[in-house]
Amino acid sequence: MEMAIGFRFFPTEEELVSFYLRNQLQGMRQDMHLVIPVLNIFYDLEPWDLPKLAGELCKGDVEQWFYFTPRQEREARGGRASRTTASGYWKATGSPGFVYSSDDRVIGMKKTMVFYKGKAPNGRKTKWKMNEYRAIEALSDPYVSAPPKLRHEFSLCRVYVASSSSRAFDRRPLEAHNNAATTSGGASGTSHAGGDHYNPAEASEDEFWELVNNLEEHAIGWGQINEI
Repeated sequence: MEMAIGFRFFPTEEELVSFYLRNQLQGMRQDMHLVIPVLNIFYDLEPWDLPKLAGELCKGDVEQWFYFTPRQEREARGGRASRTTASGYWKATGSPGFVYSSDDRVIGMKKTMVFYKGKAPNGRKTKWKMNEYRAIEALSDPYVSAPPKLRHEFSLCRVYVASSSSRAFDRRPLEAHNNAATTSGGASGTSHAGGDHYNPAEASEDEFWELVNNLEEHAIGWGQINEI
């Protein structure tokens, strides 16, 4: 896997979930780690230390960095993942969003976090942000409709620094955005792009994980989900 001079690694959200995260969950394509390494970014690592730990082919990127993050042991035992570092903590902001394929199927879930320096709940907000993506388990029978289940073995994290200019990471055409918004039934938190131009009201970690835990019980506006 090599990048020609002048080219950058700038994937869409669909590509991140349907190709990179899906292959990581299936244990395939180890060459992906040259651009997205496996790193537990929530343990002892400050956000400003992450760029130097980026994939070998993305060392020169100054805008965004990607990491596969394994599920923590406490989370595997039924607890809540730790988002605390030595100097601060990551806090979820806004409502969780859905990641769509180009043909408007829900293929994953995204939440946005902001890094705060200091101790909760009195930390000082920084410009460091993160989008954490999780994939939906593909159905074995594409003709059977069932509530979606999230894959928890790995998540894919996009770390970046907020800027004053609006920026959309997902490059889907405007027509596709409008169609997906219509078919989603207006569900709160529906998201087709990640960037600094979207600033919904903050949601607590409890509210986020309550929604995640309910995914297996409620198919909130997902419609038919075919095998990826």
